[in-house]
Amino acid sequence: MNIYQHFRPEEREYIDQVLNWKDYVETQYTPKLTDFLDPREQHILKILIGEHGQVNYKLFGGSPDVERKRALIFPDYLTATEEEFQISLFEIHYPTKFVTIEHRQVLGTLMSLGLKRGKFGDILNKDDKCQFFAAKEISDYIKTNVETIGRAGVKLIETDIENAIRTNELLVDSDLTVSSLRLDTVISGIYHVSRQKSQLFIQQGLVKVNWTLTENPSFECDVGDMISVRGYGRAKILAIEGKTKKEKWRINVGKQK
Repeated sequence: MNIYQHFRPEEREYIDQVLNWKDYVETQYTPKLTDFLDPREQHILKILIGEHGQVNYKLFGGSPDVERKRALIFPDYLTATEEEFQISLFEIHYPTKFVTIEHRQVLGTLMSLGLKRGKFGDILNKDDKCQFFAAKEISDYIKTNVETIGRAGVKLIETDIENAIRTNELLVDSDLTVSSLRLDTVISGIYHVSRQKSQLFIQQGLVKVNWTLTENPSFECDVGDMISVRGYGRAKILAIEGKTKKEKWRINVGKQK
């Protein structure tokens, strides 16, 4: 069976990586901890590892309601504890009276350290509080190298993951019927805009799928995809429930409140 046919061509490299992880755990009888994975990568991992084999997996990102999570893949006779996910939580202390720090500034600073996106989990923002999760193996490096974010001088304090801000970013479920799973059609359905307008958003570089700028209106959407349209918020495809009698797709979408 050609496993690749169920996924996108650009996902082949990641699929191979997951299969290598699985093989490593099966042959070495030892757990494998991944970097932080986005929801689409988590979805692929769940499918490839499956639920009832000799290898299990568990996902954890530091807090119950986060999107980005590390996966621990392990032999079925072992169990996984939260400590094994090796996640640090940093709180950013900065002069809140004078400046505000935004999500994109935090991400920009972290990425400028020359580390992969996979080393960082969710960035949490609420009121004047700002935190982020990171892989424990790079926590000392981050502490030594981050002194400013945006224009603000900052101090990073490592704190217990129990202290994570609960952002409670609720996704409101809704069922949609769309004529196809093309990105422009799905955006049109989710945000109640015309197909022409959704194509314009895509052309203007306002659309990201799984945190990646996507300029192809015929991009085929799938379960687990996180779609964001600048100015309109984010939505996640939770399920694709098949076709109606009129050959339209029924999808279940969670949309940011």
